[in-house]
Parts: sequence; C-alpha cells; structure tokens
Amino acid sequence: MSRIPFPPEDRSLSAYTGWGRAHWEAAADGLLTAALRHAGPRHALIGLPGPRPSWSGARSDGLEGYARTFLMAAFRVAGAGGRDPLGLLDRYAEGLEAGTRTPVRPREPVADDPVSWPAVTDRGQAIVEAASIALALRLTRPWLWDRLPRTVRDRAADWLAGALHHTPVDNNWWLFQVAVGGFLAETGHHVRAAEEAVRRGLDRIERWYVGGGWYTDGRPRAFDHYNGWAFHLYPVLHAHLADDRRALDRYGSRLAEFLEQYAHTFGGDGAPLHQGRSLIYRFASAAALWAGALTGHSPLAPGATRRLASGALRYFLDREEVTADGLLTLGWFGPCPPMVQSYSGPASPYWASKGFLGLLLPPGHPVWTAAEEPAPVERADAVRPLAGPGWLLQSTAADGLVRVHNHGSDDQPADEDEVPADDPLYARLAYSTVTAPVFGKTADNHFALLADGQASERGRITPLGTGADWAASAHRPRIAGAELPEVHVTSLVFAAGALEVHAHLVTGAAVGTAVRHTGWAVAGDAVESSVTGAGARARVADRPPGAGHSPVTERPLVSEAVALHGFTAATVMTPEAGTAFGPVAAVPALTGTVTAAECLFVSVLRLSGADADEPAPPGVRVTVRRSAAGHRLVVHRPGGDRREAVIRAGAVTVTAGDS
Repeated sequence: MSRIPFPPEDRSLSAYTGWGRAHWEAAADGLLTAALRHAGPRHALIGLPGPRPSWSGARSDGLEGYARTFLMAAFRVAGAGGRDPLGLLDRYAEGLEAGTRTPVRPREPVADDPVSWPAVTDRGQAIVEAASIALALRLTRPWLWDRLPRTVRDRAADWLAGALHHTPVDNNWWLFQVAVGGFLAETGHHVRAAEEAVRRGLDRIERWYVGGGWYTDGRPRAFDHYNGWAFHLYPVLHAHLADDRRALDRYGSRLAEFLEQYAHTFGGDGAPLHQGRSLIYRFASAAALWAGALTGHSPLAPGATRRLASGALRYFLDREEVTADGLLTLGWFGPCPPMVQSYSGPASPYWASKGFLGLLLPPGHPVWTAAEEPAPVERADAVRPLAGPGWLLQSTAADGLVRVHNHGSDDQPADEDEVPADDPLYARLAYSTVTAPVFGKTADNHFALLADGQASERGRITPLGTGADWAASAHRPRIAGAELPEVHVTSLVFAAGALEVHAHLVTGAAVGTAVRHTGWAVAGDAVESSVTGAGARARVADRPPGAGHSPVTERPLVSEAVALHGFTAATVMTPEAGTAFGPVAAVPALTGTVTAAECLFVSVLRLSGADADEPAPPGVRVTVRRSAAGHRLVVHRPGGDRREAVIRAGAVTVTAGDS
C-alpha cells in the first residue's frame, strides 16, 4: 500500500474498489503534501528529485512541478467550494507573483535565479504548462485570481498570453492555446488574441478527427491515451466552463461516443491499457471518464464511472513503489527509465493530476453516492471492433484481462521520406492491461522476416478493416529503414474468448526467407517456460495484486503460441531486458520459412490469467486452400464455430459468420 493515510474502505457503497470521494481527497492531499516539500523560494519552482532532467532543462522542470501540482490543487479546492485546509492557494498565488516577474530563457541555470519562470517560446514546454496554470486559475478564480493585485494579474496574463503567440507542436498542443485563451478571454485580458486562439485550436483538431469519438494525435495514425486526456478533455471542459451549449453538444457527443468504447479498455484490476506514449501519467486515464460525468455526456452509469476511475487510481497507489517518498515516479509501477520519453522530467508524472477532475463533482452527485457497478470487462467476455483506430478489443471476464489487437495505429509521420524505427508502444500487433512491450531488440507481438541477423519492422500500417470479431491490415516490412523490395505482409486476426487466431500472408519474399511470429511478453521476478511440439508457453506466477486486491488478478499469467499452418518450430525467447511489469520476461515464438511466392502462416495465441495451468489452446484447427481469389482460410474453433476469410496481397475478405 501507498504511504498515504487513507480512510477505511467502504465496501457497502464501493463493492469493487472500496474507495469513494474521501479516498480521492486523501490521495490528492497526500500527493500534494509530498510534492510541495520540494518547492523552491517563494513557491515559484517545484524541482522534484529525479534521475535526470527533461530535455527542456531544470528550470522548465521546476515550472512543470508548479503547474501540474497546481492543477491537482485546483481540483481539490474548487471541488470543496473554496475550502483550503492545507493553504494550497496561498502558495500558488505567491509562486504566480514571483515566477512571472522576470521570465528567462528556459535553459538558464536555476541557481542564478531560483524564482523566475521560463519565457514562452515556439514549441517550448512553457506552452504546455501555461495550459495547466490557466485551467487551475480558471477553476479557482474566486479564491485566488480575483484577490490578486491588478499589477500581478496583468503580469501573469502577459506571461500566459505568450502561449497564444508562439507556435505549438502540431498535435494536441493546439489545445493548450484553447485552455489559455479560454481563461484570458474570461478575465478580459488579451481578449481578441485569446478568442482567436480558442477558435484556431478547435479548428485545428478537426483535421485529426476520424469519427467514432477518435482523434489521431497530429500524425496520420497515432492513436493513444491522448485521445482521452487531451483531445476530449480540453474542448469539453472549456465548453462547460464557458457555458457554451453549442460547443458542449458538439464535443460532448464525441466524448460520449468515445467513452462507450473506452470503458471497455480498463482491466478488472483497474489497469488502463498499456499502449502509447506518456504512460507515466498513469491515472490521468480517468480524466475522460470524469469529464463525461461532469458535463452530462457519458453513456456510463454513475457507479460504473466511479468503479473505473477509482480502480485506475487504486491500481497504481496500491503499489508502494509508485509513491516512494510520497512522489510519483518516472515509470509504471516504480521507476522504469526505459519506458520514459526524453521530453519527460521528474515532475512530468503529475499530469496524472487530470485524473482528479472528478473532485469538481459535489459530494452529493450520483457519481459519488451511487453503488459501484461492475466494469464492462467484469460483466461478460467481449470482442468488439474499434473502427476509428483500427483496433479489435478482446476481453475475458474470468481473469479481467483486456487485449487490443492493433491493425491501425503506427505513429508514423506523414512525410514518407521519414523512416523512423518502429515505436514498440505503437507498432505491435497487440497490447493489453497486463503486459507491456519488451525493452531492447526483441519485439513481442510481432511478425517479422529475418535477414542477415535482423528482424524486419512493421513500418506504416494500412488498415484493411474491422468486423465483429476480426481486424486486418497490411504493411511493407523494412530493415534498417529500407522497405524490402516487392515484399508485402497482409495480416488478419480472429478473436473469441481468450483465443486469437493470426494469419500472415507473405508475398514477394525470396524462397527460403525465415519468418518469426512472437506472442505476448509476460514478465515478473521469474518466468517459467516450455516448448511442446508445435507450441511454446511462458508462465509468470508472481503477479502483483489488482486494485482492491482482487483475487482474480492474483492468479498466474500464461502466454502461449501454437503453430497451425506454415510455421515449423516453436521456442521461447528470453530477452536481456524485461518490461514495465517486471525485470524478467519471456516471449513465446513460432518460426518458419517462406516456401513460395505467396506463403501463408497461421497460429493461435492465448494470453490468460484464468486457466494458466491448463494445456495449450485445444480444439483450434485450420484448413487452407489456394484459389484464383486468394488464400481461403477456414478456422474451426471449439464448440463447432467456424470462421472463413480470403486473404490476398493487400486485401482481406471475411465471408462466413461475420456480422
């Protein structure tokens, strides 16, 4: 458990997590108290300890500590109607006055001036932090901003206005201008520029809206948690605070459509999906849930909203290493340097403050008074397409696991002349709530061609569609940034229960080319592995307990891969590095060889915490026939269920049983 002193559980109201509003207030108070111990002179910069600064430098990191904790304090105080027993707002008011006196270039040594904030610059981190400060000031305006001397208000407004006049990174950063502009327009500062910034930012994100509640983050296919904690949060919160009913209808309806899908991505242990960048923000994943309840644009029952949000918060705070010395660390559970992006510094994890948005809802709101309801994953097994990002969601109630098969998100740039390496947090075939990508060269959940000791990367993904229980995509494999000439891979997955059948059609590769399909990477302090015939298996028994110490999530976890067609051998790979879930990892893998100009490889994988002691997936078999139309694949699953598809280069047609 965390060192934060929490009140006793309330299992009568919160049967699944035991937590209610008092626990959220205690969490906020504990996290803030620990962070504020590191405030510098006049509370202007909060420089938290850490292994390294961000790429923006120590001064910027100190501003980040101020801004992100201020947002948490704002939710705490505004949600309490201005009551501030910890005296938080006085500290942040003092810091605002001191930090904006003489802004300096971001990388000027802090020791030369331990008070001043960085000046706002093009694509500078101060643009990000200005948004949190503006939002916090907007929420606490009666108790902080309106009580400041006019000279301080004008000077602070001038610093904030820098975010309106400098160029943001061309992605979710445009919404930081919306947050700053909304506040300044409301207070009568830089009104024309502020209103234009709001319009400009909201117009900009339209080009990234793909429908169905999904935005891509600047690049053509970059889907991740920013969809919830940025693209939905800022527009609906601005519309709510501005009482702009037209905007709220527009963005609120999108949010509701997103939440109907997003709610299914949380595991039974409270875990959010481990996919995409900035995962150190952890329970910021709850922000969109609260935003729906706050604005009245949620398809979820109040008790289901609280169950998901409290589950996410408790999933992390139940693990003591998350808050060593009371501070959020740069990692998932404890410190985990390999998963941290270079733009992050010691205070970056406090974007998790967005997860406390729910405190704006009064104690009498149904989201706090209704009995908790089960999360979607706990109700029944489910397989459902998420068409926007090109994902197929697969969840199982018995173990509370959620898996997302990725046939649409790659985070590749629009410029085809750029050929960045695959990002493990975007390019894998699948992600889950209990696994994470392997650190290092070994690629889990990946189909590769092998040449000269190197495994091909996936590169740009071309989505080929999703259906009731399937998803498909195509890609041009590449090695060292260069596409393999004339080689294409077309991939299809069928999912049911805990089973997933994968098919990969390789066209254009030389006969004799080796291929490899890796499965789920399970990790812990120790992992068992075995190989039997056509299958490989890895098992971890030392899983950490879930939120509320759910017995379901304390069971062993198994990852299996079994060859069905084309593959000729099985093995278990043991990477030198682990994952965010543990220092020791194991990855089942299947290997084979290209035998013709068009060669199909089929396998069945399983990730399960409910039947980890049972043998390899039983009863799945396939038949493959070649015709003029392509490769006809028939999958026979347990219980007599049958699925059919025709696969050819760059195209998949699912025929039997598709809804």
